[in-house]
Amino acid sequence: MNAVLCSTGCLIGRPNGRNFRLLETCIDRLICDGFEFMVYEDWYACMPELADYLKRLPAAFPTLHCEKKIGEKLSSEQYEEREEGFACFLKNCELAEAIGSLRLVLHLWNGMVSDSHIERNLEAFGRLFETARAHGLELTVENVVCNHADPWSHWNALLKEYPDASFTFDTKMAAFHGQLELLYEPENEPVLQHIHHFHVNDYGGGYKDWSHLKTLHIGSGNVEFAPFFSYLGEQGYKGYLTLEETSFAADGTIDFETLNQSIRTVRSYLEQA
Repeated sequence: MNAVLCSTGCLIGRPNGRNFRLLETCIDRLICDGFEFMVYEDWYACMPELADYLKRLPAAFPTLHCEKKIGEKLSSEQYEEREEGFACFLKNCELAEAIGSLRLVLHLWNGMVSDSHIERNLEAFGRLFETARAHGLELTVENVVCNHADPWSHWNALLKEYPDASFTFDTKMAAFHGQLELLYEPENEPVLQHIHHFHVNDYGGGYKDWSHLKTLHIGSGNVEFAPFFSYLGEQGYKGYLTLEETSFAADGTIDFETLNQSIRTVRSYLEQA
């Protein structure tokens, strides 16, 4: 059975101080099946406290989204900064294991540097993979937007070196690169069989339209979700789908009503698939 997760990044961000203790006020107001916990760099100094807090909550966190700047550090030409990236990744793994997560989502490349030094990021993957496995976690690489090449080509390059690699497919990221339809093409099966997790969100721009990169609520953009969910049904996908759509306002208040409506929409698509 498919389960719909809500990313905690939908709820917690800069406008509400990245206050992870807000989660206890959110759980009973959402109709999701669990959460994908999004790690922020602000929390490295309080990881034990964070882990203890999350373990006390009446909620499941089967997936953890690694702190996003790890990929930027791994692309650095400075050895010390790359080592810092590995150290940060280890802290994410330790947190994931402590709260009972089974899967990690990683931006292997990220930020302004993006994939400009992709060879360094790909080279780092082996060590990341072994670290995750040592903590009982499946590491998945997300199809993060690129400013040089594209996510699909990087996935292919990764599989040539690491045939056991796993991926998280994000609908917005794919739409940004015009790669959503690659899911439906049988010749892409060598890559498709490595997609073990999905992020569901909308996108309002065109091909590589950086001005419209904001994550939207489902139905607020131009992603065609009917064929996407039909594909999942045809493939017999039974796993987690994480809803990722920014749902806090400039003053930090959270729009639970719209977020819950998106969860209902996803479930409706899944029932029809």
